[in-house]
Amino acid sequence: MAILSARRRSAAIRVPAGAGLAAAGGGFAVGGASAGTVSGSLYRDPSSAVVRWVAANPGDSRAAVIRDKIASQPQARWYANFNPSTIQSEVSAFIGAANSAQQIPVLSVYEITNRDCGGASAGGAPDLNQYQTWVSNFARGLGNQTVLIILETDSLALQTCLSTSELNARNQALSTATQTIKSANPNAKVYLDGGHSTWNSANDTANRLRAAGVQYADGFFTNVSNFNPTSSEANFGRAVISALNGMGISGKRQVIDTSRNGGAAGDWCADDNTDRRIGQYPTTNTGDANIDAYLWVKPPGEADGCRYTAGSFQPDLAFSLANGAPNPPTTAPPTTNPPTTAPPTTAPPTTAPPTTAPPTTPPPAGNGCSASVAINQWNGGFTASVNVTAGSAAINGWTVTVALPGGAAITGTWNAQASGTSGTVRFTNVGYNGQVGAGQTTNFGFQGTGTGQGATATCAA
Repeated sequence: MAILSARRRSAAIRVPAGAGLAAAGGGFAVGGASAGTVSGSLYRDPSSAVVRWVAANPGDSRAAVIRDKIASQPQARWYANFNPSTIQSEVSAFIGAANSAQQIPVLSVYEITNRDCGGASAGGAPDLNQYQTWVSNFARGLGNQTVLIILETDSLALQTCLSTSELNARNQALSTATQTIKSANPNAKVYLDGGHSTWNSANDTANRLRAAGVQYADGFFTNVSNFNPTSSEANFGRAVISALNGMGISGKRQVIDTSRNGGAAGDWCADDNTDRRIGQYPTTNTGDANIDAYLWVKPPGEADGCRYTAGSFQPDLAFSLANGAPNPPTTAPPTTNPPTTAPPTTAPPTTAPPTTAPPTTPPPAGNGCSASVAINQWNGGFTASVNVTAGSAAINGWTVTVALPGGAAITGTWNAQASGTSGTVRFTNVGYNGQVGAGQTTNFGFQGTGTGQGATATCAA
């Protein structure tokens, strides 16, 4: 039990079928600019489990409290089903509704292979190649406005079930997923798993984040499904940021899950506790330059898997969390569509920095492409991340030739098809990433044994 009380479990959240396309403006209105890099009103999902329950149970004695203190608030939409053929359309519908409401959606991606180390929320993609396919399809639905992505809860803080090779592969998968999302939507804010303040140390957490490519992300999230006070999480986040700065990785920020941290701490499972309370209401106006947002990542009222099925909405649990908690800020807008004259709050910056590493040579002026390769080397092996950038015209299909150092051999590839395993290896696009817009970039990767340093890449389209 000591291990369980020291960690949080995340619930395999069921994604509601047929998410509504209608805009809903019930997110928390932000007064003033955020102290971090995100500014704007967060999106309230009109088809969340708690909203549906309140609508179906107007006469329940608990309904008013749950409606006013939970259903009124923006919460994350979880994507936890392995559905590569439909995920793009599901995401696109959700993003479209949020964009219409001129608000910022929060999406929690929970699909990594061997998630939760086979615990209460076991599942995920069958393997990491299929995971990358799913992520690529997910990313296509993200549009071009600001979105917040919580990428794979527990994936870095919980690693006890992974061998060294499995851990290296997971780190590369998370790095590639981050770059895939940022390439698809440069205005996406991507946060990696930082555990929480009573789990791994700040230095350990920073090392894990670095190994998983936090340099490509916007920062990290903490306290998902847990109950640690916001002040403790903020102090922990500052220590992680300091450790990252010491590694030469600067500009990273934190988001904190405050959905259940307004009461006592203690045993990890909310299902069996009545002294929990919802914490600070969701907002991007944190007043802290290190913190982009306080979010409700774990929807209050959805179970951990102790007394109830993990991810199921339980009104008695929701009522316990909300009863006695403060009311939402009085400046919150009504849960109706915003006026059509409201100015957008999520317009992308006009000078957004590039989100992928620039190629080592400029793209060709005509209908061609260029390629750059980045190597992550460790003792006895390496992973490679390859960016393919179109020239001044769109391309439909590409081939990248990689010259490997002597003794290096490829053992696995994702987002491409490989011909050969050593020496000069040719990689061709797979079906979903062959079309690249003018000046745009797509990504693939491979893993190998030996030394990858010195590998070079050229592209033909």
